[in-house]
Amino acid sequence: MNKISFIGVGIMGKSMVRNLMKAGYELHIYARVRAKAEDVIREGAVFHESIADCVAAGEVLITMVGFPADVEEVYFEQGNIMDSADKGMYLIDMTTTSPLLSEKIYREGKMRGLHVMDAPVTGGDSGAKSGTLSILVGGDREDYEICRPVFETMGTNINYQGPAGSGQHAKMVNQIMIAGTMSGICEAFAYAKSRGLDLPAVLRSVSSGAAGSSQLDAFGEKILAGDYEPGFYMKHFIKDMKIALEQAEEKGLHLQMLSTVLASYETLQEAGLGDLGTQALIRYYTE
Repeated sequence: MNKISFIGVGIMGKSMVRNLMKAGYELHIYARVRAKAEDVIREGAVFHESIADCVAAGEVLITMVGFPADVEEVYFEQGNIMDSADKGMYLIDMTTTSPLLSEKIYREGKMRGLHVMDAPVTGGDSGAKSGTLSILVGGDREDYEICRPVFETMGTNINYQGPAGSGQHAKMVNQIMIAGTMSGICEAFAYAKSRGLDLPAVLRSVSSGAAGSSQLDAFGEKILAGDYEPGFYMKHFIKDMKIALEQAEEKGLHLQMLSTVLASYETLQEAGLGDLGTQALIRYYTE
């Protein structure tokens, strides 16, 4: 396989496209607004005016479409992916946020003779640029093994999670854990401030820990480059927590702690406070 079609070339998608081109793959791309992809087009990616044309040009199709309504549109509405993909094609869905929607895509794709995997990523834009993304793959293991070279070009931490939808479940667990950590950071700063502690010193001690150092350093670079908007992560955590709660309720599970964390986040968002912990980091790195 050497021809890859890529649908939805956002910031993270561009980093993946570049990594794949560097590895020798021929890249065909589609984005709703061509102007946003001009840089990777100049670097060798072939732009297509429609989803159908882009799908037809590749042997592997990768999609990075983040919101459920948009996913429904590109996969199932007029001129969609399912109607355009040839039997035997490998389809890698990298950013769907709903495990149930991933399972729907998997079932439909299998009926049409496609090899379908859900493979969401964690690690953000900085991970995409450095090739250190974690990729959480759900689907048939045989398909996963065949596409492993493609995954390894995009990220170094590749994890097979099991059946279809499992990758998305793993991503939401990851997001929820990070959201819990962010809540902990907020509470820790409130405690430190109430005790009159030196907040920059506290931050230095946190960032020097083995678990957090590299992440905080990468985050600091984004802050200093003006490449971070407070509230960005909170928005995505809230979205994933809501989906997780809805799907848990459908299974008869009542996740009280998750409901409490979600309510806290929504309160902070409504107050316009963004990510409190990361705002403290912004002050630390800019000062």
